[in-house]
Amino acid sequence: MRRRAFGAAVSAAVLLLASGPAQAHRERVPQARVWVTTPDRAEQLHERAPVSFTRATSDRTTITIDPGTTYQRMDGFGASLTDSAASVLDRLAPAARDAAMRSLFDPRQGIGVSFLRQPIGSSDFTATSTHYTYDDVPAGQTDFPLAHFSIAHDEAQILPLLRRARQLNPGLTVMGTPWSPPAWMKTSDSLMGGHLKDDPAVYDAYARYLVKYVQAYARAGVPIDYLTVQNEPQNRHDGGYPGAAVPVPQEAKLIEALGPLLRKASPRTKILGYDHNWTTHPGDVATTPPGEDPETDYPYRLLASPAGKWLAGTAYHCYSGDPSAQSALHEAYPGKGIWFTECSGSHGPQDTPEQTFRGTLTWHARTLAIGTTRNWAKSVVNWNIALDHTGGPHLGGCGTCTGLLTLQADGSVTRDAEYYTIGHLSKFVKPGAVRIASTSFGTVGWNGQIMDVAFRNPDGSTALIVHNENDDPRSFAVAVGDRTFEYELPGGALATFTWPRGAFDGVDRLLPSGGVTATASPAGENPGAAVDGDASTRWSSGAAQTPGQYLQADFGTTRWFRKAAIDSGDNLGDYARSWELAASTDGVHWRTLATGAGTGQLTTVELPLTRARHLRITNTGSSGSWWSIADLRLYR
Repeated sequence: MRRRAFGAAVSAAVLLLASGPAQAHRERVPQARVWVTTPDRAEQLHERAPVSFTRATSDRTTITIDPGTTYQRMDGFGASLTDSAASVLDRLAPAARDAAMRSLFDPRQGIGVSFLRQPIGSSDFTATSTHYTYDDVPAGQTDFPLAHFSIAHDEAQILPLLRRARQLNPGLTVMGTPWSPPAWMKTSDSLMGGHLKDDPAVYDAYARYLVKYVQAYARAGVPIDYLTVQNEPQNRHDGGYPGAAVPVPQEAKLIEALGPLLRKASPRTKILGYDHNWTTHPGDVATTPPGEDPETDYPYRLLASPAGKWLAGTAYHCYSGDPSAQSALHEAYPGKGIWFTECSGSHGPQDTPEQTFRGTLTWHARTLAIGTTRNWAKSVVNWNIALDHTGGPHLGGCGTCTGLLTLQADGSVTRDAEYYTIGHLSKFVKPGAVRIASTSFGTVGWNGQIMDVAFRNPDGSTALIVHNENDDPRSFAVAVGDRTFEYELPGGALATFTWPRGAFDGVDRLLPSGGVTATASPAGENPGAAVDGDASTRWSSGAAQTPGQYLQADFGTTRWFRKAAIDSGDNLGDYARSWELAASTDGVHWRTLATGAGTGQLTTVELPLTRARHLRITNTGSSGSWWSIADLRLYR
């Protein structure tokens, strides 16, 4: 038996060699690896069995990946190693501390946190009994020469942990943000409240202060990659922690003073503007002093000011508005980047740990992990990287915040939902990765559908993050070129799928959707939604399917294409039971390109090379279901 088995293996090898390398390549079945986290904690970044791509089409809701359409380049994902977080980690025994650090920063043994936003001085998450900056002097005194500048406070706990983090993940990006200038630079003569003094000497001193911080941290082994000049410049609340109101004209003057100094002292360090919410918080509007402008368009004004030339882009927080604000700013200033730099998980007074985990996982998954990145964010950054079981220590500010890790009363360290929402990105999407096009059907406002975001890593591998917004299990398919796999996720689950470089070659090129208009009969719900390049919006007939209903697209100019995809999205059953596809160059004379029967949510029509300006999809069948088109896509 051993001899016959050996002979059979040799024969198979001979046949494979005889068929040539191309045949051997075709016989390899690409697979995707899968990691899943569920709201009930049954799975926590748990690697499941891999799933194989096949050449079969699927009737399910289909996430279509287009590697040829690219968006922003990613910097990283993480949180803030605040003074409080450093004190929590410092309480641990050395072995436990190193295990916690590895779980955070090690790309193999942990989640590979790749971005940290560090307070410059004190914030509300300060473990000491008093707030501080790096140049504090007695009340009534000043220090324009910055003779008292020192980062000695950070050398005790923060900087050793930052150096260890960079050892574990050399690709770590670090951003610095002050909560307040030193008190002697402010109208309040306090770290709480007030404005920066509107004095050229103060702008110059504060700019030099920030440069000295960058230089001191670099000498300490922690280079600073990005800098903002004020955390939440519209937050005028005195919450018992440092802050300052910095209107646009003041921030612009400060950046104009800082830019030339920073370019000379630390060319690697880029300045980001704003560092506040997607929209101006109603509370910030309400506290605007009489006669002052609430500046609800703050980031636009700042980029339009003379300071704009010194800005790499804009930083956003999550506490008002939604991520679509990022795309709106990108459209207005496409040459400037978008970074998402703060959002804290929190819990209600009566919430159980299970409720907190579920609510945080599902909101952060759809809003931050996917919502911000699909809206041009180059980073996703939570607030504290670690807190204790009381949600502290903190000195003023938030009493219900949660971190990535929690030090429990018994000395154990547990992982919160934020550890997993960041981990599903940071462990698999490497710095320098580029977001690529993928159809997504869910919304940050929750519509119970499947949403996703996809990236191509520097090594050519692909990472796809998928969230099932629905409380019930949902099935879907993933398509790349002519390869597809099907999958089902539990309700509320977050998943990451990865596959290696070279798994797919010759993927068709997606044509851009800009400038396309549409009409329909019946007009139904918003025909333009079918051609807006956003599968989370849709045109729907608003009535049962009957022959003769149609959607007609005008591309604005003639286009060449070889394939059309008619995607009914995640509205199950809303596909045409039979259809006709026709094209025209003038909108008057039409020629039929193809006819067929619909079998599921995505209908893909292969065509000879076709030139047309207008495309019309006509429903030729009947069904009690409405007819919906979430996305009409053309490929070359």
